[in-house]
Formats: sequence, C-alpha cells, structure tokens
Amino acid sequence: MGRLLDKSKKVVEAQLAGTTIRAIQGSMIAYEGNVSFKSAGFGGGDGVLAGMKRRATGEALSLMECSGHGVVYLAVGGQYVSVVDLANETLQVESQQLLALSGNLNTNVTFTGLRGGVGGQGLFTTTVSGQGQVALLSAGGPLIHLEVSPQYPLVVDPDAFVSARGQVTQSFVTDVSWRNAVGQGNGEAFSLKWDGHGVVSIQPAER
Repeated sequence: MGRLLDKSKKVVEAQLAGTTIRAIQGSMIAYEGNVSFKSAGFGGGDGVLAGMKRRATGEALSLMECSGHGVVYLAVGGQYVSVVDLANETLQVESQQLLALSGNLNTNVTFTGLRGGVGGQGLFTTTVSGQGQVALLSAGGPLIHLEVSPQYPLVVDPDAFVSARGQVTQSFVTDVSWRNAVGQGNGEAFSLKWDGHGVVSIQPAER
C-alpha cells in the first residue's frame, strides 16, 4: 500500500511503490516520479442511496486515485494535517476534514440525526474502517485529542469536531446556553456528546 507521512505540519507525503492511495480531488500540490491520477468517485458506495449521501455531504468526498511509483504531496488551504493509523478499527470523521486514505480501508456515510432548529437539516458522518492510514485536516492548529471515559463524557462544538475512534457513542445536547455566554453562538441548536471509551479529536477553529 502507499505510505502516508507527515512531511510538515501542513503537507502529507504519499509514497507510492507500484501502489495506490486515495485523496480528496484538488489536494495534490506537487508530485515526483511516474504517477497517474484518476477520479475515484464518491467514497460512500454506489447507487441511489450513495447519490443521496453525496448530495447531503456537499460532495465533500470527491476522491481521486494516485497510482504508480513516486511521491505525491497533498495539502488543502494551509490546514494542519495529521496521519492516523487504523488497525481493523473504525474512525468517524467529519467529511470536510478527510484528506487521504491508504491501505485496505472502506468508506461510508452514515446518517446521525437532524440538526436542531427550524431547518431540520440532516447530519451525516463519514466512517472509515479497516486497516491502513487516514490523513486528517484541522483548521487553526494541530488536532487536539481528548479522551472519553464513562466517568467523563465529552461535549464538543459540532464545528470543532474532526474525528472519533474507540467504543464511543454520539448523542445530541440541545442545552447550548454556554455557546451564547462565550460568544460562540452561530445558529447551531445542539452540541455533540460522546460517551464510552475512546478518543475524540477536535480542531481549534470552527468551520
């Protein structure tokens, strides 16, 4: 499989040795060697349901395949990047924060509920499962990893959420008076609550 390395805080280096990685279309900033690129479609499967998911996520998972021998450098908008290793695990990811995938990984999009408020807009989460590597983006600085335990459930701003892994479950908290108190009210009518055992990663800037 292709190997993903943190080349710098804002660039991922994908090393290809007759292998293939998938990355968000438009994220290639340079490459060396004999590398070919082609569209890999949408990461949520095929068919009518996948089309619905694609529209719901704003086509945030428009992927390309990078194949061959060489090195591909990936970045998006000067955001910080982190590489996560998965060993037959499942990672829940905010679609906009997914940069690249390497290895035997499957992607899907799951419906996790309705956003609060009048609009009732759907909330979707991308899941990445299997064995391999995932490159994630974070705005405002490197990812912040917060532990979740039964004694200490975690509540996060949905605009700061990037990913979650482990035996964790997500629910919604609608008492968001604290958002108004600290000046972070932006129309969202809920926050995300995580229970169980695992790690939730957030970014220090809102989307």
